[in-house]
Amino acid sequence: MKIAILSDTHNNLANLDAALERIRQEEVTTLIHCGDLTGVEVASRLAGWRVIFTYGNGDFASGEIRETLLALNPESTAELVFTGYLGGARIAVTHGHLPGQMDELLDLRLYEYVFHGHSHRQRDVRIKNSRVINPGALGGMHVEPRQFCLLDLDTGKAEYIHI
Repeated sequence: MKIAILSDTHNNLANLDAALERIRQEEVTTLIHCGDLTGVEVASRLAGWRVIFTYGNGDFASGEIRETLLALNPESTAELVFTGYLGGARIAVTHGHLPGQMDELLDLRLYEYVFHGHSHRQRDVRIKNSRVINPGALGGMHVEPRQFCLLDLDTGKAEYIHI
């Protein structure tokens, strides 16, 4: 199962649209967004996918974002932390802005993958028994490249796509 992992869009619709076009080409059906969509207009662009979304520190319209995502696809979720199974893999998703949240998830040693954002920096490391992936950012003020991640949960192959 191939998934797309995005984070820190910060209302950058042009970069999001470019990422979504590539995701369509890959025939991905599930998106993970690790927070900081920051607006309902951004959430509305995610029609056509199941979205696992976790709130970031910039998601002030959290109720409206949640309502929009669920209206687009009732299988979507929007919460502070997501834990569950995806394609047979046990995963956890968080934005990464809450002190201690990542450590708590990793200390449980339950998750094959832990996805997060917030720092705007790509990361793909093994910590304890989890593979920790930060896809980088699609928007924001930082100087890092704009990118997202395509991950094949069956093979573990990750591809970082620069926008």
